[in-house]
Amino acid sequence: MKFPRRIPTAALAIAALTAASGCGRHHADPAMPSHEPVTVRTAVVERITASQPIEVRGTVQAGRQALVSSRVMGPVTAIWVEAGSPVSQGQKLLQIQPAASDGQLAQATGALAQARAALSLAERNHRRFEALHADRAASDLELDMARMDFERAQGAVVQAEGAVQAAASVADESVVRAPFAGRVVDTLVDLGDLAAPGRPLVQVESTSGQQIHLVVREADIGRVVPGQLLRVTIDARPDLGPIEGPVEEIVPSADPATHSFTVKVGLPGAVLPTGMSGRAEIAGDEEPRLVVPGSTIHRRGGLELAVVRAADGSARTRAVTTGRPLSDGRVEVLSGLDEGEVVATDAPGPVADGTPLEVAR
Repeated sequence: MKFPRRIPTAALAIAALTAASGCGRHHADPAMPSHEPVTVRTAVVERITASQPIEVRGTVQAGRQALVSSRVMGPVTAIWVEAGSPVSQGQKLLQIQPAASDGQLAQATGALAQARAALSLAERNHRRFEALHADRAASDLELDMARMDFERAQGAVVQAEGAVQAAASVADESVVRAPFAGRVVDTLVDLGDLAAPGRPLVQVESTSGQQIHLVVREADIGRVVPGQLLRVTIDARPDLGPIEGPVEEIVPSADPATHSFTVKVGLPGAVLPTGMSGRAEIAGDEEPRLVVPGSTIHRRGGLELAVVRAADGSARTRAVTTGRPLSDGRVEVLSGLDEGEVVATDAPGPVADGTPLEVAR
């Protein structure tokens, strides 16, 4: 049993264009011949040596992140922010009932008052014994005991003052504040929840100094150095265009599961939601590549076509396969063209084979 032979899609498309031109020859207006010359600008297919870019991907991360907690234990009595709220450094986030911390501060303050009273008495006794010792009315031992009581009282006052400072510091944390300017990512408690030392209450991140953490294979990590500038593209924000940022940090240890390194690249001036995906390119090995101006390529129905000017000056439309675009507006050609061929760079579209091509001067 014989099966019909399939004809490549690219060949069909080019044949269709040629056939359409040929059919038009039988019905064309006599004033407009079917092979009317087309004036175009041309370029030569070049072979250059350039590095093959290596694409690496990553996610946007905040420059600073913090899970804010408090050393005060008690129920949450007020919450002044919500997810997404911008905050300044020191701004109030929420409040914890301060009864316990206030009681500790009162105890420490009372102990300080007692220590100061004891110091005052010990100081007076020390002076009395110094005077008595000078008149030979007190022994050396009695003077030494008075001096020891005085110095002990001094130490007790210093200790009590430290206790007051510590209690006041804890009491001040009954109002939880932002540690730096940024925005609230999430509030992790509700009104009435019990706050405890070490329990995260609010998640805050900075909006300045954002980075993208790129995942780079161990085989390519040697191509990246601190301070190197990389062009980063955010997938969901093509309107931003490439963002040029420096490599700020290379994590020195590889992930044992993926055998890849994390490279942190700065995003100057960008304010993006954390977690967004992006990509960057690092220079690869130098390889020969065929390139043509980007305007040479015409895209029709999923095909990529180029108009070649043959040696006799006529057009030949070919299906081509393109690779990566270059920064200077040229594009890599993977197949369909050969080095040294002349192509039309400003043709109005795919031209019927045999059409004379006149070179613009």
